[in-house]
Amino acid sequence: MKIATLALSLSLFGLATGASLAQKVTKQKDFHQWAATPPMGWNSWDSYGPTVTEAEVKANADYMAKNLKSSGWEYVVVDIRWYVSNDKAHGYNQTNPEYNIDEYGRFIPAINRFPSAANGKGFKPLADYVHSKGLKFGIHIMRGIPVVAVKQNLPIKGSTATAQDIYSEEDQCRWLRDMYTIVPGKPGSQEYYNSLFDLYASWGLDFVKIDDLSSPIYFAGEVEMIRKAIDRTGRKIVLSTSPGETPVDKAHHVQQHANMWRTVGDFWDSWLQLKEHFDVFARWNQYRKPGAYPDGDMLPLGRLSIRGERGDDRMTAFTKDEQYTLMTLWSIFKSPLMFGGDLPSNDDFTLSLLTNKDVLNVLNNSTNNKELFHTEHQVGWVADDPETGDKYLALFNIADQVEAVESKAIWTSEVINRQTKEAGQLLDIDISGATKLYLAVTDAEDGIEWDHANWIAPTLYNEKGDSLQLTSLKWDKAKSGWGKATVNAGVAGSPLIVNDNQYANGIGTHSNSVIEYTLPKGYTRFRALVGLDKAGADQNVGATVKFLVFTEEPAGPMPPNSAKVAVQLKQLGFEAAKVKDLWSGKDMGMFKGEFAPALNRHGAGLYRISPVKKKKI
Repeated sequence: MKIATLALSLSLFGLATGASLAQKVTKQKDFHQWAATPPMGWNSWDSYGPTVTEAEVKANADYMAKNLKSSGWEYVVVDIRWYVSNDKAHGYNQTNPEYNIDEYGRFIPAINRFPSAANGKGFKPLADYVHSKGLKFGIHIMRGIPVVAVKQNLPIKGSTATAQDIYSEEDQCRWLRDMYTIVPGKPGSQEYYNSLFDLYASWGLDFVKIDDLSSPIYFAGEVEMIRKAIDRTGRKIVLSTSPGETPVDKAHHVQQHANMWRTVGDFWDSWLQLKEHFDVFARWNQYRKPGAYPDGDMLPLGRLSIRGERGDDRMTAFTKDEQYTLMTLWSIFKSPLMFGGDLPSNDDFTLSLLTNKDVLNVLNNSTNNKELFHTEHQVGWVADDPETGDKYLALFNIADQVEAVESKAIWTSEVINRQTKEAGQLLDIDISGATKLYLAVTDAEDGIEWDHANWIAPTLYNEKGDSLQLTSLKWDKAKSGWGKATVNAGVAGSPLIVNDNQYANGIGTHSNSVIEYTLPKGYTRFRALVGLDKAGADQNVGATVKFLVFTEEPAGPMPPNSAKVAVQLKQLGFEAAKVKDLWSGKDMGMFKGEFAPALNRHGAGLYRISPVKKKKI
């Protein structure tokens, strides 16, 4: 009898345990439902860097509630270092940051920037304000535990452990030194993340972007601790991991633990960076599922860098055609849409990009999204409308002029990256008889991310040995792949630094770059040091360049301003179709066999393709 009872008890225990585990699995999967469609919102980073204030956040929330909420925009996200009282634009204050931290080692908002956080209220008053507008509130954090908490050996709430019991200096973020790694499995590690998200839940948080989590190292253990900590709060907090590119071999893991994850590093208003997304999105397309989205990063549209990280206060450098390309590609790929510009500064065109109901319907409701073709100059994507059987067709003209044909160069450097000895290379070349000098930097076929490049002490010499600093001459024209070429400063405005040596004389630029000079007569040699700027070399990713010198026009032929991008309707499963332009809302008519709209270079079209019977042609 006792044996039977024990067996029955064990059986019931097994059932109960199985049910408990099933409930946990179900609960773990529930978070995907919190983002049934790609999240849409605003993030402060592109406009305000690490310096945004409460008043600026409220102004953007007010604009969203009035102009964008009805189109599905809902998240208002305060980006990096809201806990530092004295941060600065164009880089971080890592010299003497004034941190705000509670007794359990958790950062809290800087009161001089967020006055409503006074008296221990944290972000709750600001979150309440955002919620009162019918919107949702989010913040950015760095993974790990604050260095200052470790130095003070602060206790961990809900644990007998302290900060010094759970940290490691290994794999500390290279570009921001606020945090140490939390070691998974140590007593107190999970409890620290639990206490963190308990605090955030009490503030009313709806969205969290966690940086230094997914690239170049993917911290799977910390991802799992964060997932558990969020789930146990009972609050629906959407999880976004950063930066990118998230390692593709971790795609399934991140899909099981996060709602969105970065596929690229920081994306700014550079056509070359935008163009790279075609390859990136094709690579990541298979890993999207409802509630889990590869993220192409924020939309650098509208007014940028009021106090931002990259460049000066400006309206986006993207042309209107390029802006259509960006919004079309993000929509057909179903990437989250996080607007980076200052919303109250939007012009009518920018607002129209964000509120086109037909385009947003593609983002939210299309299925079976995939690349249809990808050639050197043209790209096509297709998706289904599950309600009607129609197709959505996105077409792109990505043709470009080759800006530096390497075979024309009179000198080329080796490929220079952060592993290159002394981060640079000397050049000393004969330019006898030349009337022009072109200084070029390419991305070495590795993408342009963090390709900050310097021409140090570029100098002309004649046969007598007289010298002339090239920086004393005015260039004819200069192009930089990001930002603007700058004399005697890095492209980001910081000092010229190569291999930790600072230089007063030189030119800072960013791949892909060409700087053109007309040479004064009589100069026969050109000398310089070329190298990676510290701003790029200090990063975890990118920063791979090649320098080239030309004495003739380096560019290849210019493609036509527009070109037809042709699709055979049979590729879509149709013999004939009716076409609607989703950007303009205009019906384009009936087509049989082929649809071939003319698209401007760097431009795009997004269309609804509806099958029709032959007799209607």
